[in-house]
Amino acid sequence: MSLYITSIASGSNGNCYYVGNDNEAVLIDAGISCRETERRMNRLELSMRKVKAIFISHEHTDHTRGVEVISRKFKIPIYITPATHDNSRLMLDLQLVKPFSTDSPVLIGELSIHAFLKQHDAKEPHSFIVKGNGKTVGIMTDIGRACEHVINNLGQCHAAFLEANYDETMLEQGNYPIYLKRRIHSDKGHLSNVQALELFTTHRPAFMSLLVLSHLSAHNNSPQLVHDLFSKHANGTRIVVASRYKETEVYQVS
Repeated sequence: MSLYITSIASGSNGNCYYVGNDNEAVLIDAGISCRETERRMNRLELSMRKVKAIFISHEHTDHTRGVEVISRKFKIPIYITPATHDNSRLMLDLQLVKPFSTDSPVLIGELSIHAFLKQHDAKEPHSFIVKGNGKTVGIMTDIGRACEHVINNLGQCHAAFLEANYDETMLEQGNYPIYLKRRIHSDKGHLSNVQALELFTTHRPAFMSLLVLSHLSAHNNSPQLVHDLFSKHANGTRIVVASRYKETEVYQVS
């Protein structure tokens, strides 16, 4: 049995990633509205009824915007750390709120979700790997730098959603204010194309079959530019660029 993955949304306007098998699935973040999440999943012939949990990586609204309504409508448990919950201002049904930690994985049916800390300008930010059917999928966005946790977990992945947020020249020459450029470029900001490429080429495992480049900046990056950059170094790994405006197709990791 395979794992199936798709980016429902990816970018500063909203992030939501789906990982599942034939029987159950999880969402990593829910950063667009419930209505739009359902609309995009329906186009992919994915059922929200199969989603058994939502994992929240950190409190920024582009990762949490839809979680209140989705969870309430479908009675889906929300896995979130206490610090992230306290800083999120989310009005959640406390009966559906579940904590997670880096100490032990969360089992959702035959899926095992492992959280790990990352560098980002949030209270207690995490990324995740999801294991099932002998396959591992990483969801690694909103990362200021590739710390040991990111490196070690990427090395386990058969497929991964990996941030490639900005092109350094486009950011430098763009019209963002200096403070915002510094934030993006900092160790608690986002990964540039070059940083993400170095992480990929140096630490990917030989068995990685799919890389979905994610959380691209609308103003400081280009889907074609980053696809061309990574394709030169793909070495057999399929390269896909997630859109900020629509869902990707569903990819089978087998």
